[in-house]
Amino acid sequence: MEQHRRRGRVAFTEAKPAAGKASAKKAAKRALSPDDEKLLALILSEEQDFIDSPAFYEKDAEKKIYDEAPEIPKPDTTWYHPVMDDLSGRTRTIKTTQQVILTGAQEKVLFHQYNYARYRIWKHQQEIWKTSSRRPTAVQAEEILRWYRRGDLIRQQIANTNLALVLAMAKRTRMSEVDFADLVSEGNMALLRAVDKFDAGRGYKFSTYACRAILKAFSRQGMKLSKYRQRFPTDFDPKLEKSNFLETKRTSFEKDAAEEVKRIVMNNRAALTDVERVVIEHRFGLEAGETDKPMTLEQVGQIIGVTKERVRQIQNKAMEKIRLELEANFLGNRAAQEAVAAARAAEAAASDESQPSLEQLLSK
Repeated sequence: MEQHRRRGRVAFTEAKPAAGKASAKKAAKRALSPDDEKLLALILSEEQDFIDSPAFYEKDAEKKIYDEAPEIPKPDTTWYHPVMDDLSGRTRTIKTTQQVILTGAQEKVLFHQYNYARYRIWKHQQEIWKTSSRRPTAVQAEEILRWYRRGDLIRQQIANTNLALVLAMAKRTRMSEVDFADLVSEGNMALLRAVDKFDAGRGYKFSTYACRAILKAFSRQGMKLSKYRQRFPTDFDPKLEKSNFLETKRTSFEKDAAEEVKRIVMNNRAALTDVERVVIEHRFGLEAGETDKPMTLEQVGQIIGVTKERVRQIQNKAMEKIRLELEANFLGNRAAQEAVAAARAAEAAASDESQPSLEQLLSK
């Protein structure tokens, strides 16, 4: 691990000691931490991009751009919780004191400061790459890291000032197929890319440029998800898989129960009277042919010579007898048969001697 860490470190060249104690102390810089070494290696891995400006080449440019620049108000981002607002179903009210709306002149100051920091990194890179060793000195490494952190703070300030823009556009262009959190995340990334590419010297507001960049990012996200949906039309989710086991079992049970009722009537196991048997057989078509249909109460009443209300009373009394016989000799036996079948299935699925036997399952 130590060898791997050393390979990832940036090598430095020894700075030549200058005359005087002050120069010697300036050259004796502190050793970089492992995190600083990784960051420095990342910065030197590719050429630094920046938006050029004539103000960078003026005399005392650093003093004019930073020291003489007006103070820019910094935003308060404690209100920014877009995903939490979306889940709770309510929108937090943003206080007026928390809103920071920059003017065009203020934006120009911030972007000049940000791009000047990147320009200084680029200038150090060119000086390093011109040497034969292509390695930075300790002083150059410290300067590159200092300018990088300075520029990164300004970049964060610009992005935080325009966070409300991303949130407003994400709510306005809500896509049903794109998750709101993913939409906000994509908008934030587009905002950071817009900060890197915006040229304040052209005189436009940054919000105008950022809106277009954010909308393009939303469009790309929607097209990307649309292509994914075309390749994978549905997502497999075991929880959404429906089984018709219960419905099939219920249908089978109802069919078996109807057959058992027919056997009870035909064998007169419920002790039905002759009139009750006639009513049940004609009302439910138990003895009818394939083309015949069950009779109505009025038709059965004409056969036995009573009113249809009396036929209803006879039918209800006969059905009560059939129900008692069905519960006593069919439903209880069927439950026991299902328990035995389940026990046998469990015993057949056992793969070792530790599984309980059929008798043990029945005893339980």
